Amino acid sequence: KHSCATPVQGSPPHCQVANRCVMDARAGSNRAVVVSVAQFDPGVSLGDRAGAQKDAKRLHGTLSRRGFEVELHSDLSGDEIYELFVQESRRPVKDCFLAVLSSHGEEDCVFGADGKPVRLSRIFAYFDNECMENKAKVFLIQACRGDALDDGVEVDSAGDATDCSFSLHLSVPVDTAVMYATPPGYGAFMSPLGSVFLQTFCTLLEDEAHQNLELTRLMTRLSHRVAYTFQAKGRELGGKKEMPCFLTRLTREVFLSSESEREDL
Repeated sequence: KHSCATPVQGSPPHCQVANRCVMDARAGSNRAVVVSVAQFDPGVSLGDRAGAQKDAKRLHGTLSRRGFEVELHSDLSGDEIYELFVQESRRPVKDCFLAVLSSHGEEDCVFGADGKPVRLSRIFAYFDNECMENKAKVFLIQACRGDALDDGVEVDSAGDATDCSFSLHLSVPVDTAVMYATPPGYGAFMSPLGSVFLQTFCTLLEDEAHQNLELTRLMTRLSHRVAYTFQAKGRELGGKKEMPCFLTRLTREVFLSSESEREDL
């Protein structure tokens, strides 16, 4: 396992986020954290995800070019993921914090490398604190939210399909946007070349015609491109589609590009 961050010493995974920021030399930057689980511990009944590393590598390059300080974290356990986001929620950020969580999943959770569920509602709630007040928080979730598409193609395997819960929406702090690869109850496609959701996100940010769009417009373009240009291949699932799902509580416009880039438009 590899992580670029040091765990919070003596802090249990369920600890409450303190209402103070940890001073950081990079406080003048927007920050991005990519958590990618590609391989699971021995004995865990979840298949490895061959394309996850390609997604993480491309995200690092794409977001770095957009002015983000990017950290990659691979194959963390459930508790390590909780600890990471407790720490990240207390670090200062300039304008925007972006997180990507990529793993097998179910509705309201992704799985750590040890097979333990990580509740997304708990991760989101960490960022409802003074340090992140008035900062944009963006989460991209590449994981299944149901098991409807688990035969004949590699997907980020899910459990029982459930309806989207209102309580999950309430866990999202103000000035936060969450983009899921798929709606509740459906599977998210992954291949050795990466996920259609995250690869398309990077393609849009690398395209001059899209990279300077405000976030809600960018996510609309992302949904359109995935929904209308992707279809699964194979005898059993040929023609199956994927449709991302966007949840926002933003109160301001957000751009995933540096101010200097926007001023040059």
